[in-house]
Amino acid sequence: MSVTSNSVTSNLAASRRTFLVRTAGLAATALLPGAARTQTSLPEIQLTAAPNRWSLVSDSKLTTDLWCYGARIPGPEIRLRQGESARIVVRNDLPEATTVHWHGIRLPNAMDGVPGLTQQPIKPGEQFTYEFTPPDAGTFWYHPHADSLQQLGRGLAGVLIVDGPQPVAVDRELTWALADWRLAPDGQIAGGFGNMMDAGMSGRLGNIVTVNGTVSNEETVRAGERLRLRLVNCSLARIMGLRFQGHHPVIVAIDGQPCVPHAPQDGRLLLGPAMRIDIVLDLQGEPGERHAVIDDFYDGLTYRLTQLAYDKRPPLRTKPLDAPLALPRNPLPEPDLANAIRHELTLQGGMMSGMGMMGGMGGKGTMGGMGSMSARDGAVWAINGQSMTGDGDADMPPLFVLERGRTCQLRLHNDTAWWHPIHIHGYSFLILQRNGSPVADRQWADTVLIPPKQTVDVAFVADNPGDWMLHCHVMDHQVSGMMAVLRVA
Repeated sequence: MSVTSNSVTSNLAASRRTFLVRTAGLAATALLPGAARTQTSLPEIQLTAAPNRWSLVSDSKLTTDLWCYGARIPGPEIRLRQGESARIVVRNDLPEATTVHWHGIRLPNAMDGVPGLTQQPIKPGEQFTYEFTPPDAGTFWYHPHADSLQQLGRGLAGVLIVDGPQPVAVDRELTWALADWRLAPDGQIAGGFGNMMDAGMSGRLGNIVTVNGTVSNEETVRAGERLRLRLVNCSLARIMGLRFQGHHPVIVAIDGQPCVPHAPQDGRLLLGPAMRIDIVLDLQGEPGERHAVIDDFYDGLTYRLTQLAYDKRPPLRTKPLDAPLALPRNPLPEPDLANAIRHELTLQGGMMSGMGMMGGMGGKGTMGGMGSMSARDGAVWAINGQSMTGDGDADMPPLFVLERGRTCQLRLHNDTAWWHPIHIHGYSFLILQRNGSPVADRQWADTVLIPPKQTVDVAFVADNPGDWMLHCHVMDHQVSGMMAVLRVA
């Protein structure tokens, strides 16, 4: 194992905000989830979860008591290679049990990090070894799946990048791990995790937003360069609608999976919790200019996330780089829609008045009053009338069982007044339709954002056996009922 700067090729400039852990000398294995490994020993990545103090606001003397991976926020950026086996030893120095979920990786079920369902929780003072071979190149992330509302809300999150065999033709690569935090006036994490207003409405929204662990004043760029920017939303609940003022981002990957390069609808990148978007930015501003990056998802709550600050050096080039933007496709099995097994899932519950902080058809949100739904046994939400609360349990019955190797087509209908980013563990799925209209640009994902009263159709080949979680990634929604299990056998 070695610690290196984040780079695309050896001559690319390093990102000043990333800390990479790269495995080296790993033997290649098959690009299939659960593929047998013949190695008897693998280099190990050590990852410790423990309390620590961190300054979320760089120009403030306040530090916040947080829970961190590797004593930093976000945790160390883990860098793996497509098709090469990895062993990650997680030690728990927290005051409670934990697990790690490797979000978006198509890996063996026993490595998925769901307490009770796929593994026993890692008790304080103990450790657990995760071994898997990432079949896909792309942008992924890792976070707890035990007491996930508090553990993620107190800082436990990190980015995991899987490099493909060939570098991408850009001048520089950056990663922005985005997170929001609810802080008390003394700079500490505010209490009130899991309160009913958060649970039944938009979830626990914070009052500051950070880029790579600190509130960002500016990100330095150079005129004429081409950037690959990996955006990762590590928030508990905040949906982001990002606009790069004066620029024209091109989406090249969604949730780690390459897509047909395309401009975002209305120029805005819509990023729900747990979602990732890779963009290419051709920086055509002038030396010394400043261009804001704003988040305007919620009506009346627009703020500046950061700004692109052009340094004063002459432009690297006068015209955009003449190189293709499309990324190599990952080895995802193509769904056989003609012979698909079809299931319909209806998302239900929440505050039902139609008020509150909810998004409209265009992705905007409004502030309003509360509804009247009450909770029983902590359940506020349901899928097809069934509520599963918490983070995972060995006794969770499957909502349905899929035959291994068959194509599954899911219709996800959001019958609530709130937005829901729905995540399926162990799989990436092809987004087929929204409200009956085909989705362009070959968009694969592992988390799909569904607006209120809308329907999304997705499909995947059920080739990865096991019991897999399906849940809303607004953590308040998950732990209060919007969770189910899909069994592939």
